[in-house]
Amino acid sequence: MAKVKNLKKRIRRLEARLQKGTKKLAKLKGKLEAASTAAKTKAKSATPAEKARKTSNASAPIQKKKQRSALKGDVKPGSAVKESRVAGKKKRKLNLTPERRAQLAAAMKARWAAKRAAANTQPGSSSPGFSSGDASEPQ
Repeated sequence: MAKVKNLKKRIRRLEARLQKGTKKLAKLKGKLEAASTAAKTKAKSATPAEKARKTSNASAPIQKKKQRSALKGDVKPGSAVKESRVAGKKKRKLNLTPERRAQLAAAMKARWAAKRAAANTQPGSSSPGFSSGDASEPQ
């Protein structure tokens, strides 16, 4: 039989875990409520032309998918599932500070300018900015 001390400890831990769960649940419900109110205010502020455009654009991809599936004819059921999964995958957004984003933008602009300058100085190369002996690296 388990000791009383161990049972009390287990009960205390379980109560603490349940308390954390209720806090998390309340936090998530608050976020959901805030998001839904924000969506409602955004929907109310949209002009009638924007609403019409959203509804027409929303139905267009569905119609295209139906047309594609009808054209394929003998499509296996598994491949249709894979195709929809790939289409739903979103590009990952980087968590950058505005300062870091500006720094990266400046670096990329400088790199592109260097490539353009290299392409202008070597008019005989087939692909601009790329050659077999890269001019940007010292040898």
